Amino acid sequence: MRKYICSVALFALLLCQAHAQKMETAAQQPTEKRFTTKQMVVPSFFIAAGVAASVKLPHTASFDKRMCNQRNKDIPHFKTDADDYLQFSPVALTYAFDAMGMKCKTDLLNRTVICLKSHLLMTAIVTSAKLIINTERPDRTGNNSFPSGHTAQAFTAATFMSEELGQRYKWAPYVAYTLAASVGTCRVLNNKHYISDVLVGAGVGILATKLVYSTHKYKWGSHAKKLKVIPS
Repeated sequence: MRKYICSVALFALLLCQAHAQKMETAAQQPTEKRFTTKQMVVPSFFIAAGVAASVKLPHTASFDKRMCNQRNKDIPHFKTDADDYLQFSPVALTYAFDAMGMKCKTDLLNRTVICLKSHLLMTAIVTSAKLIINTERPDRTGNNSFPSGHTAQAFTAATFMSEELGQRYKWAPYVAYTLAASVGTCRVLNNKHYISDVLVGAGVGILATKLVYSTHKYKWGSHAKKLKVIPS
């Protein structure tokens, strides 16, 4: 069972750290604000991996089902509420660190607008997908499994924290995406979601936040007056 938990957590963490490193490199190369195809690479990989995990293979169950069956065999009664709180932690940490004097990239007003817009976009995508796709949860408690809303929320928050603090504090993306990966892992271990739900949720969260950062107009606050916009 330990190998199972570690493999899920390590896979998610490696993907998150790869994304964090990509963001750090981009932060060192200021250009005009715009959404580029390069920004699609990481979220597209998450989404493609999620779709692949849900596909039933010839003569065998999908990766989703196999992982779910293994979980039910090894830890049928596992339950934690940590994911309910960790999903919001990157946003809370971003504002807390800023209050402690660790300067964010964006002023308070624009940062808050970006945060709200990112979460609204993510919620709209996740809610629509849940209603349209109508996938039953692994524990059979509902038909709104795909994609994982908790994971999408966590990765939206993690991308927000990485964008705001990652340029000045190189450790920030690693903290943010480790927290987000923990949420996704907990959702699988709690038997609330399949691996595919979590991976697609992560991709949606990252994509929503990057889209908002790339299209935000910075009409308010100090950014509108003096700060040159650095792209995601």
